[in-house]
Amino acid sequence: MSSYVFPVQTAFLIFVVAAMFLLVPWLIYGYRKDGFFSWSRFFVSFSFIFYILAAYCLVILPFPTTRDTCAQQAADTIYYNLVPFTFVKDIMKETPIVWSQPSTYIGMIQGRAFLQVLFNVLLLMPLGVYIRYFFQKRSFWTYALLGGFGLSLFFEITQITGFYGYYNCPYRLFDVDDLLLNTSGTILGFVTAPILLALFPSRASIQAKSEQIVEQNRVYTMPQLLALMIDGFVVVFLSNLISIFTASDVISDALSTSIAMVIVLFFIPWVRNGVTPGSAILRFCYVDRQTGTATSESLFKRFIALYVPWLLFTIIRLVNDYAFSGHPDVMLEPYRAWISVGMFGLSMLISFILFVHILIVLFSRGKRSFYFDEVSRTRASRK
Repeated sequence: MSSYVFPVQTAFLIFVVAAMFLLVPWLIYGYRKDGFFSWSRFFVSFSFIFYILAAYCLVILPFPTTRDTCAQQAADTIYYNLVPFTFVKDIMKETPIVWSQPSTYIGMIQGRAFLQVLFNVLLLMPLGVYIRYFFQKRSFWTYALLGGFGLSLFFEITQITGFYGYYNCPYRLFDVDDLLLNTSGTILGFVTAPILLALFPSRASIQAKSEQIVEQNRVYTMPQLLALMIDGFVVVFLSNLISIFTASDVISDALSTSIAMVIVLFFIPWVRNGVTPGSAILRFCYVDRQTGTATSESLFKRFIALYVPWLLFTIIRLVNDYAFSGHPDVMLEPYRAWISVGMFGLSMLISFILFVHILIVLFSRGKRSFYFDEVSRTRASRK
């Protein structure tokens, strides 16, 4: 069992790193495609990535401790098996079966040869389930056949080439039985997939919900928050770009960020009819709740509502920096520690309030809006 744990653990670590880079792009893609975040599709997509990584790691890991694998093997070592159904002979040889005595079946099931066959069938069985989910119809069974055979062949080539030539001899066997069993497992997964897929919304139901959302002109709070995060990244990038041409101090940095925020959160949506960089990526705009159009007044109020919290954090930072700047101030000296504690507490309080507010809005199922939209009387619109 330990020989399987290490590859799966390795695959999980790789998956976590990959997910960190793929999460936001996938959320953007999913929203642009469906008009909402389908968490069932999210689970299926990311579990598919983890499954492929786990299957690949199970095939190639653990690696040999040396590149000179030829030195660890006999000169007459055969690195391939091209005779199909050899696994049947292996099972019968390892655990003799008396067909009239069912008790001997248990020994066969517990044997290493049988467990190896079972592993090869189960290895690509999930692939058949995923192919059934992605293509839906039973008539696409040929996709499962070709997909299972192709992936299994890729695994076998990886093994026979010694991890693409990195090792001077193969460290695992190229086995035609693996091709047969892996492909059979994929077909089996494809056929039995409806039993598992009944737990998830069908692609047709997701498409129907997408069309309904577009017709109702609804924009959920999660994509609005994601758009705001993208706007924040653009502000940081633009601020750093402006900082190249300014002095390197707190005041100059604050001024650069202020200019960037004005450009990204007010000037761009004012010129582009309520569309910020983030909302452009997610295909919606900000409009006045009464007029249904983007007005300079509502956009400016929204900008101010977003600017004030950042300004408060900046003031807190300036006060804290001044208190510990080393200026010889006799009156200030006894209060330096208290000022630092007070500024830290105030920043934590503001952060906590904003965090709770975001959670309340996200879990309100569209009944609440973010404070900056309430203050400015704006709403997100897909039209």
